[in-house]
Amino acid sequence: MATDFKVSLDKIIKELSLETIYMPVDADTVYVTSADIDRPGLELIGYLDFFDKNRIMILGYTEYSFLGKFGAEQQHHVLNAIFSMGPPAVIITRNMLPTNALLIAAEECGVPVLKTSETTSELSANLISYLSNELAPRITRHGVLVEVYGEGCLITGDSGVGKSETAIELVKRGHRLVADDAVEIRRTSKKTLVGTSPENIRHFIELRGIGIINARRIFGMGAIKQSEKIDMVINMEIWDPNRAYDRMGLDSEYTEILGVNVPVTTIPVRPGRNLSMIIEVAAMNNRQKKMGYNAAMELLENLGMSVQEEDVQKIKVDTGLGD
Repeated sequence: MATDFKVSLDKIIKELSLETIYMPVDADTVYVTSADIDRPGLELIGYLDFFDKNRIMILGYTEYSFLGKFGAEQQHHVLNAIFSMGPPAVIITRNMLPTNALLIAAEECGVPVLKTSETTSELSANLISYLSNELAPRITRHGVLVEVYGEGCLITGDSGVGKSETAIELVKRGHRLVADDAVEIRRTSKKTLVGTSPENIRHFIELRGIGIINARRIFGMGAIKQSEKIDMVINMEIWDPNRAYDRMGLDSEYTEILGVNVPVTTIPVRPGRNLSMIIEVAAMNNRQKKMGYNAAMELLENLGMSVQEEDVQKIKVDTGLGD
């Protein structure tokens, strides 16, 4: 997956607890731009037509066994041809020691060589997971991200509508704050968005009339969370008497973020409405919908109506649900 983001080899070494065997330059100056990895197969017999030089190369027991069938000179020739393509690093698994031919080829081509005690499968899974997160496409949205009953709720709306105050009330009710004001959203897969807070403003909340507070220090570690999957968007807006708000919940609305459709619920704000309680119910209702249950659908069935033949406005009048 093409991306404009990059992560330094030094961060990867620290994150995965890798051991450095050979490092031609400072690891801070070596960058990885691909979330994919390479386990050489055909490359070991000289087929390099589709070799991706941006991928970290992993050498496991299988690759070592195959290289062991070559003499030292042939090993050097094969590895030199691969390393000359310029992969960002080579990682050897299972604490296997590099051969002299591998070290010579790495030094000649300036390719870092690292080692780990993990198996090839374990390292591959951990490395791909870490790189997918670090190199994921991302945007920053104005809003508040909270975890409510296990659902990641991205609260949006104009400045001053009450997003931060609502978040504080949710935290006091036992839920957890992820980000306030600026939410960094990453697409970690085709269907998954994960939100975090920029590090320099993490755990801070701005409350008009009070100022800046630190949610972690006031409410404790249980009140905050580093990151959370975004399951729904809650758009808070000042109540508009001329607008017809959804009162049945039959039609699902979505908003697109980084190519992923996320359910969106609009909550009108006016004095007297308990917004934190409404958001709690919205989160639980969204979970039910994901599990295949829709209360409005069940009501229509109880009334002997089908979704295709019903008239939403007529149902509101006939049943008095809108009163």
